[in-house]
Amino acid sequence: MADRGPRRVGVVGYGRLGRSLVSRLLALGPELGLELVFVWNRDPGRMAGSVPPSLQLQNLAALGERHPDLVVEVAHPKIIHESGAQILRHANLLVGSPSALGDQTTERQLLEASNHWNHAVFVARGALWGTEDIKRLDAAGGLQSLRVTMATHPDGFRLEGPLAEAHSTGCRTVLYEGPVRGLCPFAPRNSNTMAAAALAAPSLGFDGVIGVLVADLSLTDMHVVDVELSGPPGPTGRSFAVHTRRENPAEPGAVTGSATVTAFWRSLLACCQLPSRPGIHLC
Repeated sequence: MADRGPRRVGVVGYGRLGRSLVSRLLALGPELGLELVFVWNRDPGRMAGSVPPSLQLQNLAALGERHPDLVVEVAHPKIIHESGAQILRHANLLVGSPSALGDQTTERQLLEASNHWNHAVFVARGALWGTEDIKRLDAAGGLQSLRVTMATHPDGFRLEGPLAEAHSTGCRTVLYEGPVRGLCPFAPRNSNTMAAAALAAPSLGFDGVIGVLVADLSLTDMHVVDVELSGPPGPTGRSFAVHTRRENPAEPGAVTGSATVTAFWRSLLACCQLPSRPGIHLC
């Protein structure tokens, strides 16, 4: 199994991203050597009429009966908190909600289960541009700061806790600016790009990477992600620096941009080609 990578795929979550993945797996999976073996959703009624009954999994705890090689989570960080370690008992796991790993207990449980059952935790890079460059720079000791800003219309946010009470005070309002770890619990569905950045730069991690969440009334059909990084000062006193800006078209009020759906599909295909080895791996 480890040599050929996963082939039997289960999908957890049937929102917009989940529906897209299921559709592609049903249409393209056979020619790619991928078999969809189950789809689970917290509300099973959402699958009626679109997911074949034989593929509908009613009880997530019974996923082992479908013998998946890879389980793809595209639901909510709560699934990773509550069931991630159990999923790893049966299969490799592709995490679509990396903000879940901002919780140190969850990250530790996933690593322990991954090592115990010899299954991999893959994390989709999603909307993070330049992931490999960030990883290489960090590994070489050349990364001193990393800042990720995500801006969109307020309708595109799904906020919790104190952030749910935050109100825009103008055309552009900074809702949060600080360590990514502090943002993940209150914006679990809007901090995944920042969480991926924290995983790509372990020397900084969730406490050192800075996340900025911006409500911008002008961005009615777009998510904008700015990634700014710098290295330590060189002999001249100047630092290496990079600033990228990603404009991702999105339906009004959507949490996931159009390009991110395609990027996630590519992550799924990529991790299917990787060996099953313990640990957390961006793909």
